Amino acid sequence: MHGFSQNNGTIMNEHPAVEATGLVKTFGDLLVVDNLNLTLREGEMFALVGPDGAGKTTTIRMLCGILLPTSGRARVCGYDVVSELGEVKKRIGYLSQKFSLYGDLTVDENIEFFGEIHRVDHYQERRDELLEFTRLTPFRHRLAERLSGGMKQKLALACTLIHSPKILFLDEPTTGVDPVSRREFWKILHSLLNQKLTILITTPYLDEAERCSRVALMHRGKLLDVDVPAHLRRHMKSDVMEIVCEPVRVAFEALRGRKEFEEVQAFGDRLNVVLKEPVGNTAVVEKMLRTAGVSVTHIRMITPSLENVFISLLTRSDRDEVYS
Repeated sequence: MHGFSQNNGTIMNEHPAVEATGLVKTFGDLLVVDNLNLTLREGEMFALVGPDGAGKTTTIRMLCGILLPTSGRARVCGYDVVSELGEVKKRIGYLSQKFSLYGDLTVDENIEFFGEIHRVDHYQERRDELLEFTRLTPFRHRLAERLSGGMKQKLALACTLIHSPKILFLDEPTTGVDPVSRREFWKILHSLLNQKLTILITTPYLDEAERCSRVALMHRGKLLDVDVPAHLRRHMKSDVMEIVCEPVRVAFEALRGRKEFEEVQAFGDRLNVVLKEPVGNTAVVEKMLRTAGVSVTHIRMITPSLENVFISLLTRSDRDEVYS
């Protein structure tokens, strides 16, 4: 199908696709977004990452003109999101966490409905193109309520793209979707970059953020850091040791607070220990754990991941707030 071939996604433009300056949002006494400054270049895929309550959804909703900022300004495609909202809406697609598909309508009918909402003339050709692109053509006559979770997300994306937006805002689009469907969804997103589409996505998955051209780490309404994934990983100068052990909680308590370690991070059945200084060998740490009654299955040195960096930044941020 024409128009959706893969490319390296490095298309840029002199003018920002999205520009937010001093953006603040409060709800009563609650500060949700705190003096946010953000710039997206045309053609990039940008990830906004943070825990629940970080302010990610509120930020996206302000950039889409759904919420008014308490203060600050934002421009999308060169248009002010408050005073020129009509022009902004023509140029954006927004896929919310709870995108409203109509279960009693077919795949075809859902796309038709959104085409009419956006006043797309002769939408049929565009619909056929999107169905082929998302591999939904064989299911076009199926009711939306009978689609799998991954297929519903692809249909939601097709509905969002029916009016050919310039910027796509995606709010945690793969949450609750199975791993295979997640991978397929991301293949589709990367293909969209060939259309000079700018994509701003929020995600709780750090492995997804790794696929983006740049990543913003957000916590309590503030941006902790913004950079390409490789550069963010370099910010972590310390060595990291991965330990698979049982019981993890006992191991965590045994290692936490020791002077040799910067911090200890728990990930399911394993610990990542951030070292203040290189340990002679892993046997030193293994001995500490066995003394505490912990059974060690596996222990090795690893390259710091984006998740290690983010947790370290969160810990540092919380520690700075306590002592400020």
